[in-house]
Amino acid sequence: MHSVVERELELKLVLSPERAIPVPARLTYRTDDPYAVHIAFHIGSEHPVHWTFARELLVEGVFRACGHGDVRVWPTKVEGRSVVLMALSSPDGDALLEAPAAAVSAWLERTLRVVPPGSEGEQLGIDDGLAELLAPASGRGRVDELWLRDPWPSDESKDGE
Repeated sequence: MHSVVERELELKLVLSPERAIPVPARLTYRTDDPYAVHIAFHIGSEHPVHWTFARELLVEGVFRACGHGDVRVWPTKVEGRSVVLMALSSPDGDALLEAPAAAVSAWLERTLRVVPPGSEGEQLGIDDGLAELLAPASGRGRVDELWLRDPWPSDESKDGE
């Protein structure tokens, strides 16, 4: 069973140092995708704009500047308020979004309680899948023998074996 941690939040799209417009957003964390956070920005169009990036990047970005390339995150103060800035870059354009640090931190705390750092891989079931894949299959008998046999017998083999 997978869990989902969501939070509706109003971000600000920073247009200039003097001007920002509100942007409703939904932060989503899913245990079936334990390394990622998903953000849907509702910008007044028919479909929201979706971004997905590493949860670790957002966790670190609450405390210090991090990231490079398409996603950069850093904490700062704006008019005395603690905020987290997210700079997003894509072929369609760039955006600078401001989020209240306390709300982002509280949501991240909930995600970290659901899947603690370092335990993300357990959520994926990779070990169980590998064990099942590598386990000897019962009832295959002769098929396994044929499968494991050397397909290019050496010249020393008897009767074509």
